Amino acid sequence: MKKYFSDRYTRGWNKLQEIDGEAGERVVNGLKDISPDLGRFIIEYSFGDVYSLPLLDNKSKEVAAVASLIAQRAIPEMKVHFNGALNSGCTVTEVKELVLHVSVYVGFPKAICAMNTLKEVLAERKAEGINDTQGEGTVVNDRLSRYEKGSEYLSQLDANQERLLKETFDNFSPELVRFVIEYGYGDIYSRESLDKRYRQIATIAALTTLGNASSQLDFHIRAGLNIGLTKDEIKEVMLLMSVYAGFPAAINGMNVLKDL
Repeated sequence: MKKYFSDRYTRGWNKLQEIDGEAGERVVNGLKDISPDLGRFIIEYSFGDVYSLPLLDNKSKEVAAVASLIAQRAIPEMKVHFNGALNSGCTVTEVKELVLHVSVYVGFPKAICAMNTLKEVLAERKAEGINDTQGEGTVVNDRLSRYEKGSEYLSQLDANQERLLKETFDNFSPELVRFVIEYGYGDIYSRESLDKRYRQIATIAALTTLGNASSQLDFHIRAGLNIGLTKDEIKEVMLLMSVYAGFPAAINGMNVLKDL
């Protein structure tokens, strides 16, 4: 039994250092004088068990983690995982784009908080001599109107969704349909700074964390499958959410996935 726990701890510690580096180590070390058991559980369960699952790469896991933490406005943990995302291959542009993307689901106040937190992290990393890859700037497609861009992108996720939105809301709030398509998909989703795969991982993580949008979670799980995520990869996202949003959220998310 001791060897089992030792293996989990060693595996978790190595994974923590690989992804979060000194930022993660500071969190664990800061718990030693108040609750070393919490630090051990973080290492053994979060990193030894969950982060060591084989399907999603570190970058995908950090995209999910950051999306969940933005949804919770968890600033100290957000700082750790902004570092983790940058350490795991995200460019600065991709992380900024991730914050913009999640704003669709969590609202502007949380997005503003997250963007200011990212600004602090980038300044700290620069002061430490870390030269992060900036990435390419956002390319805006001007050949279509905002609505046309949104409609085109939404159809890639689900060919019937625009029709369903109109059938449900056109007689009650046509503005909502227009704003969802123009802003959500035309302004945000259609930007080329973040791959479709990462957008869907982030969306699934944020909606699972919020825990109050099962129909939207159902849609975006289906959309994730439509753009190439596998069911097993989405299972790993749900398991990762047990770390950041808790087991009830992960169980609820897993039930939505299971019922597809």
